Amino acid sequence: MTLAVGLLLAYATYFVARCAYLLENWETFAGGNLAEIFRGGLLFDTSAIIYTNALWIVLLLLPLHLKERRGFHQFLRALFVVVNTLMLAANLADSVYFRFTMRRTTATVFSEFASEDNLASIFGVEILRHWYFVLLALVVAFLLWKLYLMPRSPKRLSRYYASQVVGLLVVVPLCIAGMRGGFTTAVRPITVSNALQYAARPTDAALVLNTPFSVIRTIGKTVFEVPAYFASDDELEKAYSPIHSASGDSLSRRNIVILIVESFGREYIGALNPTGYKGYTPCVDSIIGHSITFRRSFCNGRKSIDAMPSILSGIPMFVEPFVLTPASMNKVEGIASLLGRKGYSSAFFHGAQRGSMGFQAFARSIGFQAYYGREDYSADKRFGGESDFDGTWAIWDEPFLQYYCAKMGEMKEPFVTAVFTASSHHPFVVPREYQSVYPDEGLPIHKCIRYTDHAIGRFFETASKQPWFKNTIFVITSDHTNLSDHEYYQTDIGGFCAPVIIYDPSSTNAPIVIDAIAQQTDILPTLLGMVGYDEPFLAFGCDLLNTPPEQTYAVNYLNGTYQYVKNGYLLQFDGKQARALYSLDDSLMQNNLVGQLPLQHDMEQELKAIIQQYMERMTEDRLTPNED
Repeated sequence: MTLAVGLLLAYATYFVARCAYLLENWETFAGGNLAEIFRGGLLFDTSAIIYTNALWIVLLLLPLHLKERRGFHQFLRALFVVVNTLMLAANLADSVYFRFTMRRTTATVFSEFASEDNLASIFGVEILRHWYFVLLALVVAFLLWKLYLMPRSPKRLSRYYASQVVGLLVVVPLCIAGMRGGFTTAVRPITVSNALQYAARPTDAALVLNTPFSVIRTIGKTVFEVPAYFASDDELEKAYSPIHSASGDSLSRRNIVILIVESFGREYIGALNPTGYKGYTPCVDSIIGHSITFRRSFCNGRKSIDAMPSILSGIPMFVEPFVLTPASMNKVEGIASLLGRKGYSSAFFHGAQRGSMGFQAFARSIGFQAYYGREDYSADKRFGGESDFDGTWAIWDEPFLQYYCAKMGEMKEPFVTAVFTASSHHPFVVPREYQSVYPDEGLPIHKCIRYTDHAIGRFFETASKQPWFKNTIFVITSDHTNLSDHEYYQTDIGGFCAPVIIYDPSSTNAPIVIDAIAQQTDILPTLLGMVGYDEPFLAFGCDLLNTPPEQTYAVNYLNGTYQYVKNGYLLQFDGKQARALYSLDDSLMQNNLVGQLPLQHDMEQELKAIIQQYMERMTEDRLTPNED
């Protein structure tokens, strides 16, 4: 009886957690089939409950009458309450984190934040902001303790041992089936991708799952599995190859500057949205007035660590962030190493402490000759030192971008540099002197976007006075999107809308908006094409300025689903079959056209080829042309 009551209490706890997850992100999940989501959630809750309560179950049913004492059962009671309260806390915390990633947290979270020492302050801020979750966890913990049923002491040992042995024989197979997700031998242990069975949209899979299950089922798992969509290498290469031939026969030796702007989604940029749309980026809007942009542009991932490989090496995020997988130890090239062979000097800039987010390690692995972080900024007497630290993540954007500009003036030309900004990031604060200049409006991030936009404007104002300015190609993009208050940007594909802005100060052309699909992985081949790079290289993207618009595409991965954008349509593919096809004009993704249009077949074949090329090259260490 104690076991049954305990399991019911555990199920109730997970039900409360899922309700909290839903309500905290209501705008995202309100349109889903909630009945089906909650029904499917029971399957994953069962697995998580048994995994996390396995010790409690074994100790409770252990056939040894000497353990049947009040002190022992008080220990089991405490164990049960602590374990399930911690699992509740994990789910509640993830309900807050979801808005930034659009997915459940997996085991890679431990690697992702391993080098950060500011997590305590971040958690502290969020605990204060979401005090109601703390209260909810305390109430649930109290109820778990009060409602826990303490077992009675055995009176007849023969009956006790018989019931305990029978209980074990019955419960153990049930537990194994619960962990696996079913009884039959045809059922393999369920994984996070099985959640798509109960989700009409990939985004909804996060609500079907729970955080303990997602973490447990991804610990030590092989990230990359090679599919067999194409029987031969020749057939695969004909369908798609990420190897690019030489872009030119002579190098122009122009400088390249890449600004990766934290959370700078397309949603916030007025010039990249319909007329009359409220934007928050007057400075970037002005730059767009002299730049090349693209009708529809996307990021390849939802995390900062996804952006680095995508933008600088042409490698998108499939399944898990590339830098957190064993494939990150493969031989990888990037814009710094490729141009370094041609005499370019290179440097990467990030205003956080060295080692933060693993940026320094990745920058070094792809050939950046120098790395400048918070410590380097603070040591430079020309600037404000530690007084310019934001107290959480990094040096404020405005002074750090001025430092970035100054350091480039010290570099030998031609150079290639990249900077990763930080201020438009949670916990969404701006420097004290700007708190009244940029008051709260709309979403908490909006004032930070305005501040970062101002910092970018100041950067270009200073850079325009430098002798290297006219000989430089600038790219502005974001690492990922962030908080949203527009329906379109809350859809499966809307959550990946990121700018790709190419600014060439030497050009006198009017602003150009190209009617093409653009993605972060296009930035590397496009820039190499602009400078006339004369050797083959690998990138899962296109040279946007030398590829017909109808051949451009974007690909990303969301909760077990690959999303492929091309020719005005979005294909969603779960690795085995197409789940949905939408016209991009169907901005809220309401009319599923799967199975209705001939172009679906070609899109599926192209996407399958991209996936197979990606998986084969990751597992075989073939991320450079030389390895072919």
